[in-house]
Amino acid sequence: MIKILELFGGIGAPRKALINLGIDHKCIDYVEWQPNRVKAYNALYDHLHKPQDVRGWNLKPDILVHGSPCQDNSAANLNDDKGRSKLILETIRIIREMCEWRPKVVIWENVKGALFKSKRPIFDEYLQEMEKLGYTNSFSVLNAMDFGIPQARERVFCVSLLGSSIFDFNKLIRRPLRSIAEFLQDESEFDLEKYIVNIPSMLNRIADLASPEEIERNKSKFRYIETIQTHCWTLTERPDRCPGPGVIKTSDGRYRYPTEREYLRLMGFDDADFDLMSQVFPIKPHLRSATLYALAGNSIVVQVLEAIFKVIMDEDYGTDFIADATGQLQLIY
Repeated sequence: MIKILELFGGIGAPRKALINLGIDHKCIDYVEWQPNRVKAYNALYDHLHKPQDVRGWNLKPDILVHGSPCQDNSAANLNDDKGRSKLILETIRIIREMCEWRPKVVIWENVKGALFKSKRPIFDEYLQEMEKLGYTNSFSVLNAMDFGIPQARERVFCVSLLGSSIFDFNKLIRRPLRSIAEFLQDESEFDLEKYIVNIPSMLNRIADLASPEEIERNKSKFRYIETIQTHCWTLTERPDRCPGPGVIKTSDGRYRYPTEREYLRLMGFDDADFDLMSQVFPIKPHLRSATLYALAGNSIVVQVLEAIFKVIMDEDYGTDFIADATGQLQLIY
């Protein structure tokens, strides 16, 4: 049984990936400070976790997955760092204090902006400190579209293995892109009117409604909102921001935002997961749920994690997982 620890755990995408792969596992703990994310996680996995600050934690996992807050690394906030990007270094402290119980595999995910020049020193420090702790690092920018999900979502993933073996991102199994139609709801399934784009500032940014001359004239000022056809763009906390994930043209020629259910589907979760979460966070009549949008938009695409976990479990790396007398998995290298 794989023992996994989720730091900055969100709604538990790593655990969902392990479930999908049929890998026997146990979440020995989950650390997340935002109460709504904890409530959603508990609903999905039938737990009673409470909000915890990552800075006050210590346990004994086999695999540690962390995705420190990404807001300060985003392109929109490169000059407005509130210190959240440095929380990646809290994981270093936690691993150091584990001593001989250091996790055998550490996986980190964040926005591509973590590699930008102004933010790179923090990531470089993380890599250096992980090496000092005995890990060999490998990182790559992965797009969810390469793993079957019709969402243009690029994220940097770093996999650190205890010992000298190097995780090979070339081993990841890519999947054919699935049709966006599989993820979009029929208009009869929800209250269409509350998803219609009716704010003038948003309507004025829809590319379909602008002339080529307008788009050319404004290209240095802002990006237009694209109509979703084959895929959406990166899901964020809110669909009603420009440029956002895109809009969907309705049967009567109007434009609508993606629904909360579509958001969760495009992050790799299924309808049963959405139903559980919506019981905890009911969607009010005539209103969209900012909570459900944010929970999905801040998660990790499950299928990307599936591909990473599969390589970890299938490849030798000279680090086979075996259990010792206490039941704790060890990496032999």
